[in-house]
Amino acid sequence: MAIELRTDFGPIDVTTDVIATIAGGAAVDCYGIIGMASQRQLKDGITELLKRDNFSKGVIVRQIEDKIIIDMYIIVSYGTKISEIAHNVQTKVKYTLDQMLGVEVDAVNIFVQGVRLTTTD
Repeated sequence: MAIELRTDFGPIDVTTDVIATIAGGAAVDCYGIIGMASQRQLKDGITELLKRDNFSKGVIVRQIEDKIIIDMYIIVSYGTKISEIAHNVQTKVKYTLDQMLGVEVDAVNIFVQGVRLTTTD
């Protein structure tokens, strides 16, 4: 599925995978985020950290009418305030997609899949 952007030079189609990768990259840059988790690997309570090239598996981009809704599955650092991290991720993802693609996101839903200790090595 692609989202069509209208410009002065004509229409541009941006796939949802591109939007998901940009959103995942923006989220991982936020303080307190350990990484992205796949929404499909919740069997037995085990979540796997996704590598940088698989961010789109931890992000779902939906388009309902003219609205874009993003669901993000994240793993946060132990000892951080989850509500603040979720708010920061929402703000950064909306800002990044607006600046890079000119896409206005209506909602960024955050699903915390786990809490992990950070290692200092």
